[in-house]
Amino acid sequence: MQQLFSFIQSGLLQGKRIMLLTVIGREGSSPGKQGFELAVASDGHFIGSIGGGVMEHRLVEQAKRLLKQAGPQPPFLVFQDHDPEAKANRSGMICSGGQTIAFTPLEEKDLSTVDALLEAVRQQRKGVFRLTEKGLSFVDGEEIGIASKSKVVSEKQWEYKEQIGMPNTLYIFGGGHVGLALSKVFHNLNFKICLFDNRSELNTYEKNSFADEKYIVNYNDVASLVPEGFNVYVVIVTFAHKSDEQVLEQMLGKELKYLGLMGSAKKIETIFGHLKQKGFTDKQLGKVHAPIGFPINSETPDEIAVSIAAQIVAVKNGKKTR
Repeated sequence: MQQLFSFIQSGLLQGKRIMLLTVIGREGSSPGKQGFELAVASDGHFIGSIGGGVMEHRLVEQAKRLLKQAGPQPPFLVFQDHDPEAKANRSGMICSGGQTIAFTPLEEKDLSTVDALLEAVRQQRKGVFRLTEKGLSFVDGEEIGIASKSKVVSEKQWEYKEQIGMPNTLYIFGGGHVGLALSKVFHNLNFKICLFDNRSELNTYEKNSFADEKYIVNYNDVASLVPEGFNVYVVIVTFAHKSDEQVLEQMLGKELKYLGLMGSAKKIETIFGHLKQKGFTDKQLGKVHAPIGFPINSETPDEIAVSIAAQIVAVKNGKKTR
């Protein structure tokens, strides 16, 4: 988002007109997910994606034509049907499903809103940007509890909201080889990474340059280090089953997007048994992805990280993993 709105800000400062295309609704297997964004400038340059393919090319060309027209233009919606047999709104793609794209013209008068939004993004300060039939707005400090949501009453009455300043954050307990491999993978997936270990002078911890934050902690007291939220993912990969259990016990009562524990089936059975004796329920333990990751016969730390990343991305994107 920062790159896209930096492009918009730069264009508006240069006196260009911008058309922001945002996927505000998705049906079926549409390649454009809700929240995908693309910005087209009046000089023909553009950035971002709304799903790619012939559909994206055609809508970018439509935006270019509109930007050449004189006078103000209102925001509007375009529905694209990916069924090649559709009688109307065919996208030219054959993947089935469909998506709704909001076209939002931006001009110099929108620059202050873009400035405020971009500053919040840069500072990771929460806020909500909103698109409606009236245009773009931004509320600093607001939280909606999910990544995005939309409501379309009609072509002349609709709303899309997106949370900013609250990046997907992965909390990794365990700074060993798997923790290092996970940090590398999730850095490339644009997650914020917080790494914890209870061992000082650990080589893999010291060489981990991918984590945004690193802390040496006491595993008996980590509950306050992890907030709750739709954007919070927790992975427990410490070096011992005792510390795994210590951390897991403190995470079970939290509302998290993802909670995973690495270990063999026997180890997990033992830890779960101990926690049941302490009063934790099957429902609480059922929220834990354990053994962690998708079963791909992973053996090396890098392979394990791939299996965990695949599962977390699936959860992030709303796919059932159990």
